[in-house]
Amino acid sequence: MSAPAFRRLSARARHERGFVLVTGMLFLVVMTLIGLALFRGTGLMNRISANTRDKQRAFEAAQAALQYSGWWLTQPSGGGTGSTCALNSNATVATLHVCTELLSTSLTTVAALGWKDQAFSYTVPGMTVATGGGTNGSGTNTDVNYYAPPGVYIERLGLDATGAAQYFQMTAYGYGGDQNSVAVVRSTYKQTAKSTNLKTP
Repeated sequence: MSAPAFRRLSARARHERGFVLVTGMLFLVVMTLIGLALFRGTGLMNRISANTRDKQRAFEAAQAALQYSGWWLTQPSGGGTGSTCALNSNATVATLHVCTELLSTSLTTVAALGWKDQAFSYTVPGMTVATGGGTNGSGTNTDVNYYAPPGVYIERLGLDATGAAQYFQMTAYGYGGDQNSVAVVRSTYKQTAKSTNLKTP
C-alpha cells in the first residue's frame, strides 16, 4: 500500500511545482508592466513640468515688456497721439512710440501674433536669447535661453469724456524656450493731464 501512496504524493508534488512556476511567471509579467508604466509616467511628468515651466517663462517675459511700456508712458516723452508702426520690422524699444494702427479686437487674431513684426522688441536685463531659437528644456541647453525677446505694441484709444485724460492699450508677447511656448498679455493705461484739456478746440 505504501507504493501507490508514494506515487500519489509525487504526482501532487509535481502539480504544485507547476503551479508555482505559472504563478511566478504571472507575477513577473505584472511587475514588468508596473515598471514600464512607472517609467513612462515619469517621462510624461517630466515633459509636463518642462511645458509648465516654459509657459510661465513666456508669461513672465511678456509681463516684463508690458510693465516696461507702462513705465515708458509715465515718462515726459511717453504717450502722445502716435505715428505709424506698419513698417516697424525689427524695431526695438529705443524707438518706442504709440502706434496709430489699432490692433484687432479679436483676441484670437492678437494671439496669433500677426502683428509681431510691427511691435517693438524689448530684451529684459539679464535675459539670454538663444541664437537660432532656444529650448524648452528637452535638449542639451537649460532654461536660461529664450527663443526670442519679448515685444510690445502701444495704441492710443482716445480721450475720456472730460478731455483731461487719454487711454492707451498695451499688448505684449513673450516667448519661452521655443516658438511654441508664447504668451500674449494686454493692459489699458490711463494718462491724466495735470491742468490741460487734451481736447482740440
